[in-house]
Parts: sequence; C-alpha cells; structure tokens
Amino acid sequence: MPANLPYRGDGSGRPAGLALPPARMPLLSGRRPLKRWTYCGVYGEELMLCAASVRIGGVPQAFWGLLERAGGRLSGVTKFTRGLVAVDDRRLSVHGRGIEIDLALTASGEPIEVVSSHGASYIWTRKQPVHARGRVNVGGRVFDVDAAGLIDASAGYHARVTQWQWSAGGGVASDGRAVCWNLVDGVHDSAVGSERTVWVDGVATEVGPVVFAPGLSGIGFAEDGASLAFTKEAERARRDNAGLVMSDYAQPFGTFAGSLPGGVTVERGFGVMERHDVRW
Repeated sequence: MPANLPYRGDGSGRPAGLALPPARMPLLSGRRPLKRWTYCGVYGEELMLCAASVRIGGVPQAFWGLLERAGGRLSGVTKFTRGLVAVDDRRLSVHGRGIEIDLALTASGEPIEVVSSHGASYIWTRKQPVHARGRVNVGGRVFDVDAAGLIDASAGYHARVTQWQWSAGGGVASDGRAVCWNLVDGVHDSAVGSERTVWVDGVATEVGPVVFAPGLSGIGFAEDGASLAFTKEAERARRDNAGLVMSDYAQPFGTFAGSLPGGVTVERGFGVMERHDVRW
C-alpha cells in the first residue's frame, strides 16, 4: 500500500502502483472483492431522483428512485441485473417498466478524485457536479428536467464491515451563487485529503470533518460552526441479507437550510442524506 495515501486531486498526480479507473481493476485484492458503482443524483425544485449501476464482486445491481415533490410521490426499483441504468459523465438513462429517464449531463464544477486506504486495501472515488437537462416519464407523468446534480463514481476493495453517512445536494446561496456539496463520515474521511467538498460557483474546496445529527436531521461542520438542517420529504430504504452480503440502507430526499463553511448561507437547498451499514 502506498505510503502517500490519502491522495486528493484532479487525477493528474495519482499514486503509482495502484490499479484505478478507467484502467481494469482485478476482481480481488488479497481476499477483498472489488466493489464499484456509478451513481447520479439530480436535485430540483419539482423533482429529485437518483440512479446507479453497481457491481459487487462481479455481481450486477441497478437501482433508481424518484420523488415527485408536489404530491410527495416516491417510486423506485432495485434489480440484480444489467441494462436498467446507464450512466457516465455525459448522460443518465433509465429504461424499465413504467420509467424512462433521458438526461444530458454537463459538468458544472471542478471534479475531485480521492484514493484512501481502507482496511487492508484501498478505495477510490471521483465526484463531479453536473447540470442535468432532459425528460423523465414515470408512470405516464412527464417532467422536463433542468436541475443540479452530482455524479459519484467509486471503486475499491472496501473492508468487510463498512459503515458510512453521506450527503449530496445543491442549491443557491443567499447571494445568488450556485452551491453543491459532497459530505461524508466513514469512508474517504481523513482530516486532510478527504472527499468532503463544497463547490461554490463550481470552485471546489475541501472542508473539515463533519458530524451527522441523529436521524440524519442535519450536518455540523467542526471547523467553523456552520451547519445544515435537513427536512426529510421521502425516504428510500432497503435491507438485504444474502448470507455473505448484508446491507441496511436508507437515503431520504429532502431540503436543506443553514450555512456552509466560509460564511455561505444556503437559501434553497435540495438533496439527499444517506446511511449505509454493509457486510460485503
């Protein structure tokens, strides 16, 4: 394992000697299987959604979730299959029974990459703020989408027991600037060189450690006393027990109010909180 982890940057100064995307990564590192996923969240005033393509040790999984905010209608599907979700830096598409999502994704901020030690091996992530434009048809209800979002591409050889709390969202500051955030406790969370990032008008700044309030009701920033309060509107949740793999997952959609480090007041904020406890 390289001694210079964690690494945080734009990808140009990656640590040598590690297999990292887009290069092929072995299915095993020691006794740890490769986990990888690409997740896209889109956070708007009318509609919020997420979708992901996942592989755990070569086993495919895909899911999508969508909140129609006006009526509080939450829908979604999780399947152990390929083909339901296709996502990369430029497009998100979901094609399934009762759902058609076709969104063009345009970078709206500086990407950040992080490589960290985890257990006896290492993990990698790349976070990219995006602007999503396109159309969603869910159950015959059609929405034109023009909203902020975030792509989370991750891969690595996570420890057998992994637990994290995470938040991603976007909105507008009181002075009109666009804001986006990616905050975590549990993975890629070193005091320095973490994936914790706030983007203001697309400029990325690493922020210090965060504390998630009980029940995912908010986030506190230890470095300057800033805090975000979260109001849940709907929640995706799932529990799986497949013997060797067990997962307890909750991801509520909702709104945020409060402040980000640096004196940035969030006037309107939309996004997700997440808790995930997994044995894999």
